[in-house]
Amino acid sequence: MADPTTTGDTRRERWERAAEWPLTGAAVLFLAAYAWPILDQDLAPSWRWVCTVVAWTTWAAFAVDYGVRLTLAEQRRRFVRTHPLDLAVVVLPLFRPLRLLRLVTLLSVLNRHAGRSLRGRVVVYVSGATALTMVVSSLAILDAERGAEGANIETYGGALWWSFATVTTVGYGDRYPVTTTGRMIAAGLMLAGIALLGVITATFASWLVQRVEEIEDESTSLTRGDVQALVAEIAALRAEVTRVGGAAGDGPAGDRSALDAAAGDGPPVGSTAARSARG
Repeated sequence: MADPTTTGDTRRERWERAAEWPLTGAAVLFLAAYAWPILDQDLAPSWRWVCTVVAWTTWAAFAVDYGVRLTLAEQRRRFVRTHPLDLAVVVLPLFRPLRLLRLVTLLSVLNRHAGRSLRGRVVVYVSGATALTMVVSSLAILDAERGAEGANIETYGGALWWSFATVTTVGYGDRYPVTTTGRMIAAGLMLAGIALLGVITATFASWLVQRVEEIEDESTSLTRGDVQALVAEIAALRAEVTRVGGAAGDGPAGDRSALDAAAGDGPPVGSTAARSARG
């Protein structure tokens, strides 16, 4: 009998696989509808209305996706606890641009070339998510700052430069937000930059430790092989010495015994009696 928990999770996973690419397309539409009015201040009101409709329609699609996954999940409380960003994107309109992180699924092709290790996949996904966050935060900061009193971020180029300086935790200070919304966006981008640096540092440390372990394992393997070869050589030499010693015991020693037996009771060759007899 099938486990109902497993069956429910399988149904949810099938839904997620089926909805992955449609929602990715919806995220692209959302990005276009979100960016166009910000970048083009002279956009006609009718097109602004179209962008608004597209943005809310795609947001509704994300909300339906979350609702279906929550319904199919067997442990719904656990699903809510483990998917806080999805819930925030649906519930809080301020966080709607974060749903664009679904575009990271487009990096799955690159992920196949990044190797099968978890480390390679983490680098690809974090790098892609950070780049996307920089683009979206640049749009958001420009929308929040442009036209505000004392604002110094008035163009998308300046907003992108500010985003790059912030996410890398450099912070030149030539561009900075003056509005409350802009500062909230800056705080989120700073956290993203810290996370990026942490992942890069941890990934490099993991790679370095793995390389050291590989070198140590290789050295240990070579040393173990040398010791085994030396033991085998010593055993062969011992066998050879034993064989030669046995042959020597059966040869010269045996011949001398035979000569002594042939001489009978006579004095041994080289003795004083023998020399006297010859004299």
